[in-house]
Amino acid sequence: MKFLTSGKVKDLYDPGDDMLVFKFSDRVSAYDVKFKEDIPKKGEVLCKFAEFWFNELPVSNHFVKRQSDTEIMVKKMKMLPIECVVRGYFYGSLVSRWKKGEVQVPEGTDTTLAAKLPKPIFDPTTKSEHDIPIDKSKALEMKLVTEEQYNWLEKTSIDIYKKMAEISDSAGFILADLKLEFGILDGKITLGDSIGPDEYRLWPKDSYEVGKIQEAYDKQLLRDWLTANGYQKQFDDDRDAGKEPTAPAIPEEIIQKMTQRYVTAYEKVTGLTL
Repeated sequence: MKFLTSGKVKDLYDPGDDMLVFKFSDRVSAYDVKFKEDIPKKGEVLCKFAEFWFNELPVSNHFVKRQSDTEIMVKKMKMLPIECVVRGYFYGSLVSRWKKGEVQVPEGTDTTLAAKLPKPIFDPTTKSEHDIPIDKSKALEMKLVTEEQYNWLEKTSIDIYKKMAEISDSAGFILADLKLEFGILDGKITLGDSIGPDEYRLWPKDSYEVGKIQEAYDKQLLRDWLTANGYQKQFDDDRDAGKEPTAPAIPEEIIQKMTQRYVTAYEKVTGLTL
């Protein structure tokens, strides 16, 4: 099996026959910075969550089978150069971009932190080292997709979000937002990449409260720690100065909490034991 490349979290291999193998690691990144510390069990959770969601969603996807606790086999396809983000709550980068006037929200939106949006919104970005938010006109201007493809991606992404939110709700969680990727397989747009706590925000319903930072059962836990300790600003300042940001050491308490929450989210949402 030929090694192809290592991403922030996954290692990719080519076993032949127009297939790829994704090997999920315990590596973690946040704000486009890679950290030295691993998060135990993270790779297994991401792998098995990917299997669960691909099997659960009524959408054509590239998943073939799970090969081990940390590996899945998928069909090769030509990925579309757009990340399909769906937001159901007023949270994350949507808040800061709205405050700067860079994005509009639906009329009647409660702009209190973590408030539920009147309806899910499609908020895509480019696929690059540092993703750039785009709208339909920008996506077409950049020739990332055709108008027909954009319309299909918008509707399908929102439909997937609604289905995943329904499943999460039944398990006691709120799906705040979601990032999806698609490609072309046999001439059709097909759901690809992987789906797990690195691609969405998941909040427990019993502690949800509008107007406050939510408990994160996903990678947001690490982002919140970085922001609270001034590292997000430091990363931005370093990039503005032309320097590569240096990752701080993640405290053992945060590492253990992330492992516990990743495992809890998987077991509650899927009904399976890790």
